[in-house]
Amino acid sequence: MSHPPLKSWPTLTNEAEIPSPALLLDLAAIDENLRRMVAIAGGPARLRPHVKTHKLPQLVARQVALGITKFKASTIAEAEMSAGAGAREVLLAMPLVGPAIARFLKLQQLFPAVQFTATADDAGAIAACADAAQVAGQTIELLLDLDVGQHRTGIAPEPAAAELYALMAKTAGLRPGGLHAYDGHLHQSDPTERTTAAAAVAELVLRFQQQLLSQKLSVPRVVMGGTPTFPCYAALRDVECSPGTCVLWDAGYAEHFPDLDFLNAAALLTRVVSRPGPDLLCLDLGHKAVASEMPQPRVVFPALPDAQFVAHNEEHLVLQTPRAAEFPIGTALYGIPWHICPTVALHGSAYIVEDQRVTAEWPIVARARKLTV
Repeated sequence: MSHPPLKSWPTLTNEAEIPSPALLLDLAAIDENLRRMVAIAGGPARLRPHVKTHKLPQLVARQVALGITKFKASTIAEAEMSAGAGAREVLLAMPLVGPAIARFLKLQQLFPAVQFTATADDAGAIAACADAAQVAGQTIELLLDLDVGQHRTGIAPEPAAAELYALMAKTAGLRPGGLHAYDGHLHQSDPTERTTAAAAVAELVLRFQQQLLSQKLSVPRVVMGGTPTFPCYAALRDVECSPGTCVLWDAGYAEHFPDLDFLNAAALLTRVVSRPGPDLLCLDLGHKAVASEMPQPRVVFPALPDAQFVAHNEEHLVLQTPRAAEFPIGTALYGIPWHICPTVALHGSAYIVEDQRVTAEWPIVARARKLTV
């Protein structure tokens, strides 16, 4: 399958020192993506960037330095990492169930100056949070998770949802923190179509917010969207935006959302380990180094835009190209992951690139499911 060529990833001047497969992060490109993210939002105040893509305290710290104080996480480990890196508010966009409730309470004890919130969409789960909070002598702030069309988590913004929000408001040990609405089902490539769809979601959510306010219920915040609809919600007032992928970007988003102007700040360094045929190249870039939950191409090589994907196994990727003879055994190739978020989670560390040279190696801290709590 042929795809539009991406900007070439620059050859590292110390390429021979870097083992493959390796995750490379270009610091200058990341900083530029952060600058563009803040510019789209009109400033840092309405940003609540998602950390699930990079999972790195150093990148949280760089955002804090830009004035961003609020963050969003998918796991308790990501929330702890963010708090430790300087975040003042962290939303755990995952319902608290089972041992996660006790871990969340411990997290609040560990970082008393940080405001932690979580999402909820079920009366039973809300009651479990309240019971645990009362026993611990703490308060858990919950955002009502609204299902606006993805049908993954959340409750439709209808009367039952209003009853659930009122329940949070009157239950001891809990505090309603507002509304959370993720629109992962909106991925129209045409920006006009995407904007129209996002406007419909926003109208639904904001109308529901007004219903709650008319019932004298406090709705401190509304957190909406991800990267594809980020510019749509950035145009609204009093809505927090939570883009994440735009910090690193990837080949999938670059192709599907060409209107979003972000740089490919992440790449994979891989090497030719075998040439099993005159037109075949075998690379050391298997399932364990690049996300494989999607169809091929799972990685795009700017130097080989027309390569065909023949086989993909745990440690190997076989490409077919009439140019195979140009790439002797040991040749390094640079590939842009199709889906960067799960790709980062496959690597224990990232190699940091500055001026075409790897200058540091950063552990992917929140790749772990548990840090200290």
